[in-house]
Amino acid sequence: MAGDEALIVAGLGFRSGCSADDIVRLVQTAQVLAGCIAGSLAAPDWKRDEPGLHDAAARLSLPIAFIDTAALTVVQPRCPTRSIVAERATGVASVAEGAALAASGGSLLLARIAHGAATCALAGP
Repeated sequence: MAGDEALIVAGLGFRSGCSADDIVRLVQTAQVLAGCIAGSLAAPDWKRDEPGLHDAAARLSLPIAFIDTAALTVVQPRCPTRSIVAERATGVASVAEGAALAASGGSLLLARIAHGAATCALAGP
């Protein structure tokens, strides 16, 4: 990693059992759309045991930050994309954007995009 790449975070939201292929493809697409490279992944802590996430992180050679519900809740007002389905299931309406914002401490570079069973947003300085 060089420069600001270490500060750019790919926030993820995904259904249980989501494949590593879906996550990897989505992160790569997000990076192309935003014109930047993520230096880490961020996901809600309730997804800590998902094998697809860990496999995707290994394939992307990126560390994972796990974000607790309190930190996700704090950044919700800064998330432009909201999902009623996600809110009913998790208590937060924007998982990917929330994870990216909470982990980066910055602002959104790319609002939530979706592919398959996953969502991704990028945030950084």
